[in-house]
Amino acid sequence: MLVNPSRFLMAGTALVAVLSTGAGQAADWSDTAIGYRYGTQFTEPNNPDKVEKHILQLSHVSGYSLGQNFFNLDLLQSDSTDPVQGSDSGATEAYLVYRHQLHAGKLLGAPIAFGPIQDMALTAGFDLNTKNSAFAPRKRQLLVGPTLKFDVPRGFLDLSLLYSREWNHCGLDACGLPGNRNDLSFDPYYQVNLAWGLSFEAGALPMKFQGFYNYNGEKGDDYFGVPTEAEQLMRTRLMLDAGQLTWGGENTLWVGVGHEYWRNKFGNHSKPGVDTDALTLNLEWHL
Repeated sequence: MLVNPSRFLMAGTALVAVLSTGAGQAADWSDTAIGYRYGTQFTEPNNPDKVEKHILQLSHVSGYSLGQNFFNLDLLQSDSTDPVQGSDSGATEAYLVYRHQLHAGKLLGAPIAFGPIQDMALTAGFDLNTKNSAFAPRKRQLLVGPTLKFDVPRGFLDLSLLYSREWNHCGLDACGLPGNRNDLSFDPYYQVNLAWGLSFEAGALPMKFQGFYNYNGEKGDDYFGVPTEAEQLMRTRLMLDAGQLTWGGENTLWVGVGHEYWRNKFGNHSKPGVDTDALTLNLEWHL
């Protein structure tokens, strides 16, 4: 089944409109952005070749009386080294992330603060993906757990410990052989998530450093009965507020560079394509 990027983008835009009301209440603040990143050094498990990808991003964050929402949709277009099933053209993937935080300070009337921690929150959400490659993944992931919100001068720094359940699909014929499964419910595992967005000035240049780091524990056997190993994923971006420098439009157009660090991708190990070190060029337009 082919992925239709326009449908995902339309669905994502509709969901952003819903989320901007803040879980049924008027949003106190919100920020919506369209982004683009490009790199030539991406990898895929069991693929020895480097993959070139163009990635279109739609993201939204908003705060309301009890907490905040975060939504991100990535549409990833590979080159022919990561092909569509039964074709020489590059595969298309859609990956959606949603997180909701309930802030202790807003629920209780006073924050739970100590040391460098300015408040605590309960985080819950989900990940969804689909891709029209031969593997044909259909990831469904639920997460919930506590978050420490650090006191930083400008921006945010959150550390979460999340309980995770994941279900996925394998479209390869080998996954359907006796003893293997096309659809798999992985063992429960934990995720340590660090997310940040920090603003600063480098001389006269308005900058920000943003990103996230995930450490996923082992999640049992894969489709072939091979034990998975712990997985690490980090994406970082160093961005310049080009809009503010050129026409005075603060927080409109950002340009910069990024890096993707991935180890044991999807829990795979001891095979080609499971480790990634990819530099990216990045653009962000805030609506």
